[in-house]
Amino acid sequence: MTAINLAYALAAAVAACLPAIAFAQVRAKADVACRPTPTTLQYDCVITLTNSRTNEPLSDVTLTVGADMPSMPMMHNVRPVKAAPREEPGSYQARLMLEMHGDWMLQLNLSGPLRDRVVTIIRFEPGRATLAAEPEVPSSRKH
Repeated sequence: MTAINLAYALAAAVAACLPAIAFAQVRAKADVACRPTPTTLQYDCVITLTNSRTNEPLSDVTLTVGADMPSMPMMHNVRPVKAAPREEPGSYQARLMLEMHGDWMLQLNLSGPLRDRVVTIIRFEPGRATLAAEPEVPSSRKH
């Protein structure tokens, strides 16, 4: 291969990767709202995904949602379920069947053109689900 052909091949490879490189720098932001269903410990969650920098909806991704209890690692977890896209751009829905009430750490795994993971903690209680309070940082660790 001549130097010119090698240069063309390299330029073509770089050009092909540029959209992926630009998209790879995008980070997802997720807003999660869950509500109980009539079935005990079952919750329907609506997840809205946006670009963390531009707030544009992220619609062209595959989203799976898994959960485990941070207070009891490896004891209670929910196998990831695939979230279904909704009509609104960037909006998805997933149904979670939990093992017990309490704080659950949701892992939102995005794949496709954008690969990312967003983690949030939701407190699931009988009749409602809310964002869990942020853990307090001891005053000796605050800067």
